[in-house]
Amino acid sequence: MLASLPLSRKQLRSVAQATARINVWHGAVRSGKTVASLLAFLLAVAEAPPSGLILICGRSLPTIERNVLEPLCDPALFGPVAAGQVRHTRGATTAVILGRTVHLIGAADARAEGRLRGLTAYLAYVDEATLLPEAFWVQLLARLSVDGARVLATTNPDSPRHWLKAGYLDRAGQLDLRAWHFGLRDNPSLSPAYVRSLHAEYTGLWRRRMIDGAWVVAEGTIYDCWDEQQHVVDELPTITRSWLGIDYGTTNPFAAILLGLGVDGQLYACAEWRYDSRARRRQMTDAQYSAALRGWLSGLGVDPEWTFVDPSAASFLAQLWEDGHPGVARARNEVVDGIRTVSTALAPGLLRVHRSCDGLLGELPAYAWDPAAAAVGEDRPIKRDDHSVDALRYVTHSTLAEWRHLVPDLLQEVSTDAPA
Repeated sequence: MLASLPLSRKQLRSVAQATARINVWHGAVRSGKTVASLLAFLLAVAEAPPSGLILICGRSLPTIERNVLEPLCDPALFGPVAAGQVRHTRGATTAVILGRTVHLIGAADARAEGRLRGLTAYLAYVDEATLLPEAFWVQLLARLSVDGARVLATTNPDSPRHWLKAGYLDRAGQLDLRAWHFGLRDNPSLSPAYVRSLHAEYTGLWRRRMIDGAWVVAEGTIYDCWDEQQHVVDELPTITRSWLGIDYGTTNPFAAILLGLGVDGQLYACAEWRYDSRARRRQMTDAQYSAALRGWLSGLGVDPEWTFVDPSAASFLAQLWEDGHPGVARARNEVVDGIRTVSTALAPGLLRVHRSCDGLLGELPAYAWDPAAAAVGEDRPIKRDDHSVDALRYVTHSTLAEWRHLVPDLLQEVSTDAPA
């Protein structure tokens, strides 16, 4: 049973050596760790005794389907195996792999640990282990109690103080654990053009983690690539598409950022509307906010395709829907992923900000990581003066699928089928 793609020596070695109780593949994105770990998993399933459950664990069922089951079913990766040997109905919590029933468990928060209680497992595959709660991981190891049981896990690097790094990888000599660090050169199937594209897409912290594969702490300014000379513009080109991002506030400032795609293939934070009730000494109702936004957009002569709102602002979302505001949606609110998306656009100068966006221009340079969170292995921004930057994050991250393929050169996907 072999993968259809060429494998590096490190990939083959990791597959052959993945016999410890805990086996971890970590390193850069697209470095070949997923293909190697999945091949090791298939071999382990084929050799598994009838006693003990087989599990696949991840952040959620959709991420398990996308990151694990879809690659297993891809003939370009696992040709003979993919031909009917991996069966799964989307949304189901089980799959059949090489004739064995495999249970799929999502672990979005600490409560997921309860889903493991009472289980006796022989084999577990964990996708993106750093995104899972530590309590879930600890319970999973406790449930791997059949003789010879093991876990196979993959992850991109995180903080050096993350529980997986400090509690397990750094203690490999004391544990029954084997780990393999992967870089881009360890994936022989990547084209040079794709590697150049990846290098262009990441900057600062993200480059060190996602390209270099380093476990580094988040510290200092979040958008360390920000350069007012490069990123601020006084004039806008013709805008062909536009979207709105809103960070809702009552006692805190309310901020709206209009994101546009120019005819020059650049993204622009075109305009900003803010209301600070503390400075004005007067709060506004949801209906007043809605009316003010419509008036502002009308004055700009803009009708955005979508308006992405802070998903926690339920009453304001309801007000916009009631008022018939077109294209209202809950914004994607994965904070760290959203910050990475904005960084990806800012770093090469593909996202620029019009000088009229006073609030955003004031917040971007000072937007910083929380050192207290970093000290315990978490990436979290300081919750201060972050209203316009949150609105920018909402609209930029929520529209990534819309503008990524439209922006030429550096952000364009050179290859969509390069294996992880």
